[in-house]
Amino acid sequence: METHELQRLVEEVSLKHFKRPFRHKASFNRRLRTTGGRYHLGSHHLDFNPKVFEKAGMETFIGVIKHELCHYHLHLNGKGYQHKDRDFKNLLEEVDGLRYTPSLKEPDQPIKVWQYRCRKCGSVAQRRRRFNTAKFVCARCQGRFELLGETETKKTAVD
Repeated sequence: METHELQRLVEEVSLKHFKRPFRHKASFNRRLRTTGGRYHLGSHHLDFNPKVFEKAGMETFIGVIKHELCHYHLHLNGKGYQHKDRDFKNLLEEVDGLRYTPSLKEPDQPIKVWQYRCRKCGSVAQRRRRFNTAKFVCARCQGRFELLGETETKKTAVD
């Protein structure tokens, strides 16, 4: 989908579901990682994550558009536009917009972790980020760690 097609889609969704025109700019922003879209308070422009359209499909993407248009129209009308506001929640439910963007990660995508072993007791610790082995000690025996290396593991319920 091109930027001009996105602009037209946002304008159509705004007129159809909100009965108000969208008079600002809508664009894709590839830097968005964890969110489906963003409403800019100062300029009133909307940014959208193109991965939502690519991975989740048109129906989900329209739900994200409705969500961002709720922020847009409520802010311009001087009503509560934040997620916590009753006006926002009511309008979002009325237009059947998405409250949360679905996860864009692959379900069985392995996670890279760093493995450390305690030199004293031999216990193994896994961390997503490396740490300085000179600063940290084992919680069980206060022994020093040694870096074993990087490995991949399956995602657990805690992650």
